[in-house]
Amino acid sequence: MPIPLFNSIASWLLKKRYHQIELFLKYPADVQNEVLLQLLSYANETVLGKQYGYDSITNYEEFAARVPIVSYEEMATLIERTRKGEQNLFWPTHIKWFAKSSGTTNAKSKFIPVSSEALEDCHYKSGKDLLCLYLNNNENSQLFTGKSLRLGGSKELYEDNGSFFGDLSAILIDNMPLWAEYSSTPSNKVSLMSEWETKLEAIIEESIKENVTSLAGVPSWMLVLLNNVIEKTGKNHLFEIWENLEVYFHGGVSFAPYREQYKKLLPRKKFNYYETYNASEGFFGIQDRNNSEDLLLMLDYGIFYEFIAMDSYGAAIQKTVPIWEVEVGVNYAIIITTNGGLWRYKIGDTVRFTSTNPYRIRITGRTKHHINAFGEELIIENAEEALKQVCTKTGAEIKDYTAAPIFMKDNEKGSHEWIIEFRKQPKDINYFTEFLDNALKSLNSDYEAKRYNNTTLKMPEVHVARENLFYDWLKSKNKLGGQHKIPRLSNDRGYVEELLDINKK
Repeated sequence: MPIPLFNSIASWLLKKRYHQIELFLKYPADVQNEVLLQLLSYANETVLGKQYGYDSITNYEEFAARVPIVSYEEMATLIERTRKGEQNLFWPTHIKWFAKSSGTTNAKSKFIPVSSEALEDCHYKSGKDLLCLYLNNNENSQLFTGKSLRLGGSKELYEDNGSFFGDLSAILIDNMPLWAEYSSTPSNKVSLMSEWETKLEAIIEESIKENVTSLAGVPSWMLVLLNNVIEKTGKNHLFEIWENLEVYFHGGVSFAPYREQYKKLLPRKKFNYYETYNASEGFFGIQDRNNSEDLLLMLDYGIFYEFIAMDSYGAAIQKTVPIWEVEVGVNYAIIITTNGGLWRYKIGDTVRFTSTNPYRIRITGRTKHHINAFGEELIIENAEEALKQVCTKTGAEIKDYTAAPIFMKDNEKGSHEWIIEFRKQPKDINYFTEFLDNALKSLNSDYEAKRYNNTTLKMPEVHVARENLFYDWLKSKNKLGGQHKIPRLSNDRGYVEELLDINKK
C-alpha cells in the first residue's frame, strides 16, 4: 500500500475511536462500574471467583467488602501454578504469556500474567488510543508517512512448561498486529536481541536509513541511543538525520531530568512530547493534550481502579475509594483489578489527581521509593521538580541519580545522601547542594520542618558520580535497556552503599 494512502486510512480509523473515548469522559463512574461487573461476571467460575462469590456481587461496596487487597507475593502461588499449566485459577481464558518484571536490583522476578484480553483490550488498544489522541490534537500530522523508532526491552521470550515469559515489550512485539510492525523500525529481529550494546549498534544501522517520524521508548535509554546516533553520524541534531521527526512518545520514568537534553537533540519549538503510563500489569494513562504534564486515566481498558490515600497506606485501617470518590491534590496508591486476572492488586505506584472532570493524573512515585526516615515524606515528584529547578539555575545537566537517608548516629542529626551523575557538572557543587536543599524546602513542608534550624535533618550531602557509574551498575546486574531503571529514592541505604562502593573503584 502506498505510504500516503496508508497515512490517510490509518488517520481516519484512529480518529473514529475518539468518540468512544468521549463516552468515558462523560460517564466515568458508569463506565468503571460496568468494567467491574463485567470482570466479575467473566471470572465467576474461576477458583477465586467461587472462593469470593463473584456471581453474587452486584456493586462496588460488596466487592470491596468481600475481596481482599493483595500484593504480588500473595498472588505468587496461584501465578506459579498457572505457569506450570493449571488454568482457570484467577482468569477464565488460557494464559500462556507472562511479563517478567523485577525491581532494579531485586534478584526475585515477578511473572505478571498477560491474558489475550489484556493484550487486545488494554495494551494494543492503548497504542491505538495514543495515536488517536495525538492525531486529534495535531490534524496536520504526517506521522504515518514514515516510521516509529521504537526502543523496547532487550530480552527474548523463553518457554517454560508450555508458557512463555520475557519483557512485556517482547510479548507485545511477538504478538504485534501487522499495521504496527509495518510502521515501526527496527525490525522485530533486532528489537528482540538480548545483548544491549550489540542491539544498540544494530538499531542505529537500521534506523538511520529510514524516514523516522516518531520516537517511542523510556527516556533514559532512548537518550543513550540518540546520543550514539549523533556520534555515529556526526550530525549536530536529530533533524539533520530525520527531518520529518515530529513527536516523542515516552514513559517508564519521569521526563523532567532529561527534558533539556532532549531539547538540544531536537531543537524545534513545534516538536511534540507525549507521555504514557504503562506497566507490565496494564496500560493506565495517556497525555491527551499538547504541551501538558497531565495524563488522562483510561477507564475502558478492562481495568477497574481503586485508590488509597498515602497518609493511611499500610495502616491498620486504610480507606480504599473508587474513582468517583477521589480528590484533587491527594497522593494515592493505586489498586487495580484487571482483565489479566489481577484482583485488587497493589501495583506499587502513586499518583495525584490534577482534575476529576475528566480524570487526569500525574505520577508521583512508588509506594516503596520514597524517603521518610525522619517524617519528611520526600517523594519522587518533589525530587524531580527540585532537580529541574536547580539545573535551570546552575546550568547543570543530570544523567542519573539516587538518594537515601543517612541515619542518626552517636547523637548526630540525620540527612539525605545523593549520588548524581552529571552530563554537565555545575561549577560549584556546594552551591548546587544548597539550592537543591532550598528547592526541596519550598516544595515539601514536611522536609522544610525537619530542616528548620537543622532540627532533625542537616544539609544534604551530594556525591558527584564518576562517568557511567549507573550504567556499569545496571550492566553488572544484567539490566541494561528496556524498562530497567535507577531507583531514585530509597528509605534504606542498600542501593546507595553499593553505588558508593563502585564509585570508589
